[in-house]
Amino acid sequence: MPINQLDKIDKQIINELQQDGRLSNLELADRVALSPSPCLRRVKRLEDEGYITGYTAKVDPDKIGCGLIAYVSIHLNKVSGSSHAPMEAFARDVQKWPEVVECYALSGEMDYILRVQVKDLAAFSAFSMNVLMKHPSVIDMRSSFALQKIKESKMLYVK
Repeated sequence: MPINQLDKIDKQIINELQQDGRLSNLELADRVALSPSPCLRRVKRLEDEGYITGYTAKVDPDKIGCGLIAYVSIHLNKVSGSSHAPMEAFARDVQKWPEVVECYALSGEMDYILRVQVKDLAAFSAFSMNVLMKHPSVIDMRSSFALQKIKESKMLYVK
């Protein structure tokens, strides 16, 4: 179902649950001006149709020892004749690395950008030298470190 087929209440439900995924159905129903049964049916439908894909807890990275954030641009060696093999191998392997919390394929000069979260610079150095730079597809890597968090949000406001 495209976004234009969601009504105002569906959108409110999505926005409310993004702000607080632990809302009880009773609290959610009250916030969106529905009775509990229809509200629960709508939430179930939004989950079944893939609008709501899960519920997670937010964790303070400093408290669990993952305070250093690095953004790493990766350039792959794409051998002629098998241009997708290095990309497929890297995309497969990146799934195994817990240090990588996000990975996106890019257009332009670099092939991927990774958000890496580790304890400190020593941990980043070990990961980059022993994992990233040893990957057979990687020919270049460029890193930038986050100095200060200005904004962080996972919320996608649905209008």
